[in-house]
This record gives sequence, C-alpha cells and structure tokens, in this order.
Amino acid sequence: MIEKTVYLEGIDPVDFFGAKNVRFERIRRHFPKLSLISRGNEIKIKGEEQEILRFQEKIELLFSFYYRFNDLPNDDIDEILSDGYRIDNINKADENDILLYGENGKPIKAQTINQKKLVEECLKNDLVLAIGPAGTGKTYTAIALAVKALKMREIRRIILTRPAVEAGERLGFLPGDFKEKLDPYLQPLYDALDDMIPSKRLKLFIEEGTIQIAPLAYMRGRTLDNAFVILDEAQNATGNQLKMFLTRMGRNAKFIVTGDVTQIDLPRKTESGLIIAEKVLAGIKGISVIHFDERDIIRHRLVKNIVKAYQSHEDNIT
Repeated sequence: MIEKTVYLEGIDPVDFFGAKNVRFERIRRHFPKLSLISRGNEIKIKGEEQEILRFQEKIELLFSFYYRFNDLPNDDIDEILSDGYRIDNINKADENDILLYGENGKPIKAQTINQKKLVEECLKNDLVLAIGPAGTGKTYTAIALAVKALKMREIRRIILTRPAVEAGERLGFLPGDFKEKLDPYLQPLYDALDDMIPSKRLKLFIEEGTIQIAPLAYMRGRTLDNAFVILDEAQNATGNQLKMFLTRMGRNAKFIVTGDVTQIDLPRKTESGLIIAEKVLAGIKGISVIHFDERDIIRHRLVKNIVKAYQSHEDNIT
C-alpha cells in the first residue's frame, strides 16, 4: 500500500467535482480498489502502485477533457474512464478546425484564410509576426492558440503584453494604483480571455501566475521558458523595445507578435519596431510573417469599408 496526492491545477474543485461531490463519487466508483479522498484542490489516493498509476493516467484524461470543453458530463466521465480511451479521442474535434470551446461551449476556430494560416504557421514556427488592420482577428486567434496550448499542457503559462504608449508621461496623473492605471490598455486581452476561459478559472490562473498580463516594459530582464507569449499592438513598440522582447524567448516558448502598421502612436520620427523587425527578420528559419487584410475583417460590415476608404485616402496622399 502506498499513498499519493494529485493536485487540481487551475481548476475550481466545485466545478470539477460537481455540487456535493457528485462527479467525484462517480469517478470513485470506477476505482473500487483505491481509497480516494477529495480535499480542496487535492485528491488523496491510497492503494496498490499499479492501480494508482492507472488512476493517475485516467484523471489526466479527465483534466484534459475539462480544460478543453469547460465541462465534464457524466456520460463522458464514464467513457473516459473506460478501457481503451486515449488522449487522441479528446483531440478529434481538431479535424473540424476547432481550436477550443469557450464560455457556454462556444466553439472557437480560425474563420478566415489568414487566421487559418496563423494557426498553421504557429505549428511550424516558434515566432510568428501577424500584421494587419483592426478587426481581422489577429490577437483573438493568437490568444485562442495560447489557451489551447495551455489546456493541452504543451506550455506552463501564457504571457500577454502590450506597450502602454498612450499612458506615456501622463500615467501618474491617472487615478488609482499602477495596475488600475494600466488595465484600460490591457482590457482587450482580458476580453478575449473572458470568451475562452470560465471567469472563476481565469481569476485562479491570473492569481497563480499561470496567465500573466503586463505592459511590455515588464518583460525586460526576464527569460520566458515553457510559455506562449503574445505581444499585441507591436507597432507601438520602438526598435529597441521589440528587440528586447524577442530576445526574452527561452526554451519551449512560442511567440506571436501582432500589430497594425497603419495605427502607430509613437512620437514623430520614431520608427515602429514592428516595421524594423519585419525587415530584419525576413528569411530566418523558424520565423514566419503573415499579412492580414480587409478580407479577414469579421467585425461589423462597415469596418471593412472604413479600412478600405482610409487605405485609399492614404494611397492618394503618397
């Protein structure tokens, strides 16, 4: 007889075990040879080593299913705990281009040509630059890829960052503490995560540091290992800032850099680091550049026409 403990990482025990532990009791019935006790975010196991190993393998499958679908129906518990069920069964939805299931079971997938290209290039490369106008789903698709990687245990943390250019020297004049001053600039990242991760679990991920959202300046001096890292609004990073960010890449890391070079808020005569990076990094193996355009815009139908109109105006000026 031996004893072991399994931990629920980033999972609310009430959501996973169900009200009054009904799901846990169902799980326990599949392992009559083991003593199983749930305490908070822990499962205490006592029994023979071989049976404990079988339990650990099956509970990982349950975790993976729950991470992916944000739910754990009774029928699926029974199927997953049956003999012959493998992790490949959980991934079968990938065949339909579904990246993950968000809040209320909403399927999230790449919808346009370049969104699908971003998914494909991210599989093949560790650094992808996604450049294009607003509303093309660059950041949303990138965050969906990051959340999927976290749910499938391919990485340990997600790091989302933006240059807080608009704050500038005026940051001190804004009300609230430092976090409250910066949150408005990071809100679009929170909004995307809210679509993909239940609020209680998202709060837990942020508290534990599994998901980190911070301004670009906070990346200096760090080495980002085992992480999926997204730099949003990269057109507002200077050349030195973007170089600093890209050189933070550590082992088992994926980086996606998104930006719109038509919406640069840097001071006059300051060249965007995103424009520089596209030139400097061209042709390097392991780095891919994707250009989104108005065909990828999936916001209100007028947004596509607005982007075209401004592009035409700028072309006439030049």
